Amino acid sequence: MFFVVVIILLIIPQTRQPIQIWINKGLALFSPSTTAKENQHVLTDYNWLLKTKSGELINLEASKGKVILINFWGTWCPPCIAEMPSMQALYEDYKDKVEFVFISDEDHSLTNTFLEEKGYTFETFVPRTAHPKIFNVTSIPRTFLIDKSGHVIIDKTGAANWDSKEVRKTIDELLAVDL
Repeated sequence: MFFVVVIILLIIPQTRQPIQIWINKGLALFSPSTTAKENQHVLTDYNWLLKTKSGELINLEASKGKVILINFWGTWCPPCIAEMPSMQALYEDYKDKVEFVFISDEDHSLTNTFLEEKGYTFETFVPRTAHPKIFNVTSIPRTFLIDKSGHVIIDKTGAANWDSKEVRKTIDELLAVDL
């Protein structure tokens, strides 16, 4: 009986997204793991133009040599919505130390409305040129944590807890490294 009720609720558009978000919040309780050193890819091409909400074009090249967190997401994506509170908490504590690059193909008017309604304070960007090949994004959310030398330390597809002790420890270690 319970299974039938859940199936019916998933069919109804008004209840589908809240249920999917709730399920993904459960999955997002887990922290993403770091990639083994021998399996880490290296970002060598930082030439990627992104548009800010004010219409300014910035190049990821300006972030070279810094710790960068790149998150591909969408306002319609339940796993993206599920992990956003942990992203916001991480952003609040590391915004002056880490380059946060939240990428959405959606128009800024849509993403800004979503962020304002949810109380999120980070900025999103719309890509204006093709992303570097290392970001082979086929589903979202997809998040990359990149060290100062361009190594992809975390490559996570799906919702995760980005405000975990493990992620914070990893970021602190990356920030302590001098090039």
